[in-house]
Amino acid sequence: MNGSQKEHRTVNLDIHKDLFGANEEAAALNKKKFKEFGLTVIDIMGSVGTGKTQLIEALCERIRGKHRILMVAGDLATTIDADRVGSHEIDTVQINTGTACHLDARMIRVALTDVDLSKYDVVFIENVGNLICPAGYPLGADKKIVVVSVTEGPYMVRKHPLTIKMADIIVINKIDLAEVLEFNIDALVRDIREVDADLPIFQVSSKTGLGIDKLSSALGF
Repeated sequence: MNGSQKEHRTVNLDIHKDLFGANEEAAALNKKKFKEFGLTVIDIMGSVGTGKTQLIEALCERIRGKHRILMVAGDLATTIDADRVGSHEIDTVQINTGTACHLDARMIRVALTDVDLSKYDVVFIENVGNLICPAGYPLGADKKIVVVSVTEGPYMVRKHPLTIKMADIIVINKIDLAEVLEFNIDALVRDIREVDADLPIFQVSSKTGLGIDKLSSALGF
């Protein structure tokens, strides 16, 4: 492999195997390993279509000149999201879960076994597109971002308060579409504040780049 060629791996996992014990134990091991390599690890979750991949693309474009980035993509099948991020000259690892609606810490541990983590500063983990299942499975990341979007309708926060409560940061994405969809972002913010009054909220458009710089700065990039 020459110096300009990026690395893209795909890992197919058997979710019925208990590979490393309880998820919490595996998450603790992951966290310890990430810390040893000085990595900043961000777990990004949200429903299908909220713009998680585009958000990662936007962040990568902002920081790739300063930081070495690895993206871990979780999905039931395909390498679509990893391919998109890989087109930005970012190394990727694709985890195909088969039937699981979330990533867990054991999957991350297995998928990164043969990855030289010393090559990176930042790891973005894009969880499987789901606003319910991933919430209860910590991966050992430094921050968990929950992405919601104006295209999901006005009730996603009220329907998923536990997921919101377990987040470190909320990103309201696709705000460039709010006017045409007649979407009340202020009402959505109020719903989030009813769940957690202090939770950081960032309003962004991954497509136009609006708000990405503020989010990037808040993540320490």
